[in-house]
Amino acid sequence: MRHLISLTDLRPDDLAHLVRRAVRLAERTDSSAGPERTLDRRRVGIYFRKSSTRTRTAFWGAAVALGADAIAFGPDDLQISTGETLQDTAKTLSRYLDALVVRTNEDIQELRDLAAAGDLAVVNALTLDEHPTQAVADLTTLAEHFGELSGRHVLCVGEGNSSARALALAAALTPGLRLTLLCPEGYTVPDEHLKSLDEIGDGSLVTQETEPARVAGPVDAVYTSRWRTMGVPKEDPDWIRAFDGFRIDDAFLDRVGGPDTVFLHDLPAVRGQEVTDEVLDGPRSLAWRQAFHKMTAAMAVLEWCLLDGAPGARDEGGSTP
Repeated sequence: MRHLISLTDLRPDDLAHLVRRAVRLAERTDSSAGPERTLDRRRVGIYFRKSSTRTRTAFWGAAVALGADAIAFGPDDLQISTGETLQDTAKTLSRYLDALVVRTNEDIQELRDLAAAGDLAVVNALTLDEHPTQAVADLTTLAEHFGELSGRHVLCVGEGNSSARALALAAALTPGLRLTLLCPEGYTVPDEHLKSLDEIGDGSLVTQETEPARVAGPVDAVYTSRWRTMGVPKEDPDWIRAFDGFRIDDAFLDRVGGPDTVFLHDLPAVRGQEVTDEVLDGPRSLAWRQAFHKMTAAMAVLEWCLLDGAPGARDEGGSTP
């Protein structure tokens, strides 16, 4: 049993395995064969304290496709909402479940405490600090499209939110992958987060800019997220002014990209705000395939957490993405 609470829990070869495995699971899911039932008779709880369309459904679909039983809990379904301690809840759920997937806008330490108290695998499906399984889906989308990730350059545009922080960690764990974060002043990925990248891998290819004009292309992929993290209000009532010039439209893509540049979005999108319809629905967009890979990434993560040496748990060959 292993946890995936943060990408800092992984080594470079762990992340590379997850990406390769997710690509392979996508191939099997797209074919008539379907994925193997590697999690037969396992039980997965999905506890979401915040709204979700893709991640909640992706983990349910992943668990069921791999043969596990899945149960979903809403924000008021567990006795935590009536005062039971996190530790007692973890001890109880350990009697029923093999894994618990959690989404919350709280600090990541809450999941650390949950993992320490219980005897079940804990998976971070988004906290205020980080969205690790989203980063696995992002790299899977890029690896499927481009093959090797080494030598590629990704431009991540918008707020330095949990998805951007996870992508920075994933880039540091992926040899040769260059990431430029383009975030407005006041909404950047914290400097201390960037300085910590070398503790887990190589952070030398991860940089941050605050002015769109300072980004030199061509980049291989342009990635954006909604500018307002779900359920987290901004202190400045005029916050949106800071994002002038950060919307991804065809002109933006043409300026920083080349003929083979692709577009990614972790969704949901606020159309017309961080991205135009023409880009999101256009021929360069991989956003919808990226959404599909939230499920293949979830499959790979659940296997990695719950299996050790069983079929599907180990690499199936191939070089590092």
